[in-house]
Amino acid sequence: MNNIPTVTKNLLAINVLMFLALLAGRKLGVDLNAILGLHFYMSQEFMPYQLFTYMFMHGDVSHIFFNMFALFMFGRTLEYVWGGKRFLIYYIVAGVGAALIQEAVGAVRYYSLLSDISPADAVVVMENGLDALRQGKNFINPSLAQLNLVVNATTVGASGAIYAILLAFGMLFPNERIFVFPIPVPIKAKFFVLGYAVIELYLGVSGSLDGVAHFAHLGGMLFGLVLILYWRKNRKISGPYV
Repeated sequence: MNNIPTVTKNLLAINVLMFLALLAGRKLGVDLNAILGLHFYMSQEFMPYQLFTYMFMHGDVSHIFFNMFALFMFGRTLEYVWGGKRFLIYYIVAGVGAALIQEAVGAVRYYSLLSDISPADAVVVMENGLDALRQGKNFINPSLAQLNLVVNATTVGASGAIYAILLAFGMLFPNERIFVFPIPVPIKAKFFVLGYAVIELYLGVSGSLDGVAHFAHLGGMLFGLVLILYWRKNRKISGPYV
């Protein structure tokens, strides 16, 4: 752990501690993801602080493992290049940006679905949908089920910030070769990042119901790109990594 820079180390620690708190809370009947995870702004569960806290919560072991593995592998390199302060700003801005994009896409989907749903059914979803999801159920009607997921599903995870980190690594070290399972040969970082972005865009636009916030991932990359371009324009990043 001594070779991990301070901010990356602290981010790893915070995420792991919050996941342990989540597990402990569940045994006590308290769901921290329901409290700290991101809810749609029209949900009765939404709180503004969730735009920040959601990025430190995760759904299961595999979710946090892959996010923290990527943070460890690529985040420490960025911190060495940028310094701790700039890296932390980048991480937080990308994470909050991902949440804002998730909320915006949710709003588009919400109003689009309302065109096929009666006002009375929409009220039923708003009043009863959350309890249904907590019981592992959803509405039989496909439109009502999708509306319920938009309004009452919870978004958690550091993935928005992690995707921004992948973007930054690809921009700073475009020709660095990395191994990506299950591809048997190393690929250049720039192609790795581009491939991930295309996949996320496809899954997001196709309306994939895999429970993954694809547009949040893209939102993290978008805000990360804007911040990097802003820094470059204002000469905040210098040296061979511009």
